[in-house]
Order: sequence, then structure tokens, then C-alpha cells
Amino acid sequence: MSYYRGKYNPNEERLFKLSRSKVESYVKCKRCFYLDRRLGIGQPPGFPFNLNSAVDNLLKNEFDCYRNIQEPHPYITKLGLNAVPFQHDDIEKWRANFTGVSYDHIDLKFHLFGAVDDLWINLDSQELIVVDYKSTSKSSDISIDAPWQRSYKRQMEFYQFLLRKNGFQVSNTGYFVYCNGDRSKEKFNEVLEFKMSLIPYTGSDSWVEPTLSSLHQLLNQDEIPKYNENCDYCLYQQATAKTL
Repeated sequence: MSYYRGKYNPNEERLFKLSRSKVESYVKCKRCFYLDRRLGIGQPPGFPFNLNSAVDNLLKNEFDCYRNIQEPHPYITKLGLNAVPFQHDDIEKWRANFTGVSYDHIDLKFHLFGAVDDLWINLDSQELIVVDYKSTSKSSDISIDAPWQRSYKRQMEFYQFLLRKNGFQVSNTGYFVYCNGDRSKEKFNEVLEFKMSLIPYTGSDSWVEPTLSSLHQLLNQDEIPKYNENCDYCLYQQATAKTL
């Protein structure tokens, strides 16, 4: 199968590479998504969160130790699950940013992909469990209930969708391994300590297919969507256009 990336071409026969994050971009703002994927006008890149990446890597290394011996991590035991980190030849590919778990949607001519943080397998049901690592530093209790965290939930549901399209049995319930940097210590002493929270989330991937269909329809139209009043980028563009 042949693929292409960058700007979408309605007349192209190859499959268009579409990442999980670009689907999320469409959900948040159709205008910004269209400018990016159809016209090639992307938003300014954000700065990388290197501390978050370091936490992700350390957690992956730790869970890999238990994956190699096929024993449950203490976090899994704490949840009362009969599960272990999933061992598969493609695990590194699935966790890599530009490959991830992928699926060729032939009808829409999309090559969909998204990189998971980790997968566990329930030894009783043989279902895969999607696991996502998150890190922050806040004094309040950790939750995933804020409106902006709906994107976290869609992220997990999209991974579940991709895995199901690859023929795996996948649990509707995934887990967020949330690392909260402890800012209450009297001294730093070159050590940043974290408190761990394990947050279950039961969702549904039923939104994915209709979203992909409407996204496909948008990419094949010539009209630029209207400004989105809930999008900071659109508000900035609109204000600039009025001023200049």
C-alpha cells in the first residue's frame, strides 16, 4: 500500500496519512484543521515538554521490566487486575510517534495511526487494556473530569478503535497512570518526587467512524470553514484581519 502526507489532495489515489492528533485537531476546530491539512497552513509549533517525556520514558522502562518477565507491575496488582504488560513483537512500533498502531481505511483513503504509551492484557478475558501516561504538578487531587481533559478520553478511545481494527479484543476500560510532581517538599535536593494515581476510564469509540466520515467530507470541499468562536487561533486570525 502506498501513502502520502502533508497537504490532502482530493484527486490522489494513495492513502493519506492521518494521525490521532490531527483527528483531535479536527474535533477542536474544523477551520484550523482545514487550513493545515488542505491548504498547508499549520499552527505555530508548541514547545516540547521534556520533563513529561522523561517521565514517560522512565515509566516505559519500568513496565518493560515486568513485560520481559511477564509478571504484573505493583500498580496492576493494586488495581486488583489479573493482568500483565502485553508482550508483542510490534510493541516498540506501536509506541513510536510516527508509526504507532495503524489501520488503512480503504473507503476513506486514510492511513490512520497513533502511538500508545502502553498496553496490558487481562489474563482472564484476554482483552487488551489501553494505558496512557500523564504527568503534572498540582496541589489539588488528580482527576480527568475537567472539560479540557475530554481530549485525553478521545485519545484513549481512538487507540482502542485502532487496536480493534487490527483484530484485537480490547476492553472499553483503560487506565491513566497519572504522575503528580510533589511540590510540598522543603528542599529540592536534585530529586523530583511524584505521587502516582491510577485512574480508570470506561469510554466508547463509537464517535470515531462518523467523525472520520465528516472529516473526509470537509477535506474534499473547496470552501474554507467559518471562524470558530471557541478557538483561540481563530479569534487571533479574526482580530488580526480586522486590524490590518
